[in-house]
Amino acid sequence: MAAGHTFEPRILGFLCNWCCYAGADLAGVSRYQYPPNIRVIRLMCSGRVDPAFILRAFSNGSDGVFVGGCWLGECHYITEGNYDALSMLHLTRKLLERIGVNPERLRLEWVSASEGIRFAEVMEDFVRNLKKMGPLGKGEGLDKHGLKSKLEAVDKIVPYVKLVEREKLRVRFGTEDEYNKFFASDQANRLFDDLIGDKLAVSQIMMLLRQKPLSTGEISEALGFSPSEVTRYMNNSSKQGLVRYDMKRKCFALVQGDGASRG
Repeated sequence: MAAGHTFEPRILGFLCNWCCYAGADLAGVSRYQYPPNIRVIRLMCSGRVDPAFILRAFSNGSDGVFVGGCWLGECHYITEGNYDALSMLHLTRKLLERIGVNPERLRLEWVSASEGIRFAEVMEDFVRNLKKMGPLGKGEGLDKHGLKSKLEAVDKIVPYVKLVEREKLRVRFGTEDEYNKFFASDQANRLFDDLIGDKLAVSQIMMLLRQKPLSTGEISEALGFSPSEVTRYMNNSSKQGLVRYDMKRKCFALVQGDGASRG
């Protein structure tokens, strides 16, 4: 960032057509002042926001991602997609946190069509918080290349995460507080570790090995895993035919160039 220039975060927003988008429109028509940092994509329902959309936004340089939907119980569809959005956003934030990205960069809010002033206030608060965090990656102490690799590693397992969410982690509560308590609970954290944690760790290692063969120590240093964890992940990956150990060079390498995609 050039000297004398204030950091202005880039935000990509996914707004529900029926409520939040209408609220944002009302904020504009009513001339409520809020920072112009957000670029909006209108969706029919917040439940249509896929984790891959969020990861792509971060990969393309957004410093924050905002999802705005109808208040719980007021979805315009019988599927009540905003409940699904809430559940998936919790999981996506856990994924971001696991790779060292501040989960507060992903924000979900409910804004009705009549709440233009609320939309403006939420944007002001989000921009203020993002300025405190700093640019994506730099604020977390991650270099640009390392951040890109980590985001790609998460993106690789999105289909698996969606399957796990549907089969093992899908819950339905009546209030947002109940969702917050569940996803912060030891039970949810154990399920995440057991079902997704190892898959994500291996995906990160595979992304590194795409660049060049690496030793256990080099992988450990790059990702912050203990040597014993790396050994366990690589032993399992070796049994699956994804990696091989080069005895002469004492390092791990992908069996094939597309080995990471086979994981």
